Amino acid sequence: MSHADRIARIKIQLDDWQPAIWRRVEVPLTTTLKALHDVIQAAMPFDDYHLFDFRADGKRYAIPDPEWDSMRDRTYSAKTMRLGTLSDRGVLKLAYTYDFGDDWRHTLTIEAFVAADPAIEYPRYIEGAGRAPPEDIGGIPGFELFLDAIADPTHEQHDELKGWHGRPFDPGHVAEDEILSRIEKLAKRRAFGKAGFEKSRSRSN
Repeated sequence: MSHADRIARIKIQLDDWQPAIWRRVEVPLTTTLKALHDVIQAAMPFDDYHLFDFRADGKRYAIPDPEWDSMRDRTYSAKTMRLGTLSDRGVLKLAYTYDFGDDWRHTLTIEAFVAADPAIEYPRYIEGAGRAPPEDIGGIPGFELFLDAIADPTHEQHDELKGWHGRPFDPGHVAEDEILSRIEKLAKRRAFGKAGFEKSRSRSN
């Protein structure tokens, strides 16, 4: 069975946080790491404001940035590395970091490989737990402070942080409606791209 016919079921979990914040998704093995980044952004959800990288197979994968890369080790392109290539090498865990300031580190675990269901548009969100941190909250310490402050009307930063966020925040609410909507947009974009590819291939034959 080719990579195009196989799906990876992946658990995405935010590191160093309890109760655990995690998501389970299914993506085709043909998915690039850049496209997997898009899925993670949609599934947590984050807003894709910042840089990211993956660590897998002893290498760093990202969108190459000459200024940033000069301070770090060699970077390989996340736009060209596919999940299936890594899985063929026996890679079943990946480290993913989003926003090098807040430093949101995640562990991605490939839990299973399954045959693609032709009736389903991928990527697909399955389930999850916990609300992802707001953007630019200040990493794990900032998130802890934020949750303490908004939960306690007597906290000295309650009004400030509640006003900064600007809307209710329930740490136990996964926001599945938003996640499903964003994942659906990715799935439609992928389906549109596949249709265009098949059309161009039929013309060339």
